[in-house]
Amino acid sequence: MPASGNHPMARRSFLAGAVVTAGAIALPRAAVAQATSDSVHRLLVLASQNAFAKLTAPNGFWASRVARFGLPVLFRKTPSNASGPLGKDSFRAELQHRLNILAETGARGAAPVVAEAARKLTVADPAAILQGKPSAATSQLRLEMSSGLVNAMIPPLEKALAAAQDPIVAQAVAALTGVALKDVAHAVALTADNGIWYEIGKAEAEIRANPQLSKDPALIAALRPATPAAPAPTAPSPAS
Repeated sequence: MPASGNHPMARRSFLAGAVVTAGAIALPRAAVAQATSDSVHRLLVLASQNAFAKLTAPNGFWASRVARFGLPVLFRKTPSNASGPLGKDSFRAELQHRLNILAETGARGAAPVVAEAARKLTVADPAAILQGKPSAATSQLRLEMSSGLVNAMIPPLEKALAAAQDPIVAQAVAALTGVALKDVAHAVALTADNGIWYEIGKAEAEIRANPQLSKDPALIAALRPATPAAPAPTAPSPAS
């Protein structure tokens, strides 16, 4: 009589049990992966919300040590404009301030675009991001969005420029040949881009440093430092 382990029915029963066991192991892992991915999304959404709340407040860019930006390359000093307003330091300082104020409008237009990208970000290794550098999630989102932030800022900036009819900006544009307001909007968006990402990264680092401030239990749990396993007790040496 053949051994029961070699019986076709026995083999089928064993294989079925193996599949069930494998499924029981895989499901928790998938659930953990989903939870860590959700935590990255929560972290990014909150960080971007905090950053844009600061940048869209009055003097948001100007008051930020990481987001304030200098004059775009478009307004650089050249021999051809040195005798005009762009050649005067006082005018340039005022123009820089006006453009930083203008950037608040661009940030308002970009905020929902960034939040949506944060919610939909595909995260290949969420655990590595959660355990990574203070701005690891921001870096991943910036890489994913590419020029998306700049593109989202340009339309509201162009509308704001047209509506404001700012005399300082108008003088600066008049001093340049072939420059229109859309060029100014593009230049401001490009220049403000770095500052916005720095502000989001800073906000992410602040959340990581004090997750309790997020008031999000899932995020707090995900960012809680891992507790090292207690060493196993050492068996006493036998008496000599």
